[in-house]
Amino acid sequence: MAAPRVFVSSTTQTLPGNYGEFLTNLKQKIRSTQLKAAVSVNSEMILLYWDIGRQILARQDNEGWGTRIVDRLSTDLRRSFPDLKGFSSRNLKYMRKLALLYPDIQFVQQAVAQIPWGHMVRLMGLIKNGQEQ
Repeated sequence: MAAPRVFVSSTTQTLPGNYGEFLTNLKQKIRSTQLKAAVSVNSEMILLYWDIGRQILARQDNEGWGTRIVDRLSTDLRRSFPDLKGFSSRNLKYMRKLALLYPDIQFVQQAVAQIPWGHMVRLMGLIKNGQEQ
């Protein structure tokens, strides 16, 4: 017995019987790839934010940078990257806090980078730290 045909209402074309399954599988792969890409982008962004925070910490320790320099850095980064969000003074301070709380890059790569930035900010907001500036 021949496989049943699937009819698409927007055309008069007759499609093979396995077309529906084929389409479903492709849509699943597309969604899966989109999710993997989003996780990868998040991971890279967290690592970038951690590195920015680490560099701010180092300069504060070595050169005595204060809040005004972080504010200036925020202004300059936002001017250089007007289409990107995430470089507010407040966010730069969260990046610094991220590097302070998690100094081990291996831990950041394996665990922290799997958490969306908004969730990290929320968690860090709950952590009170005597070294916070």
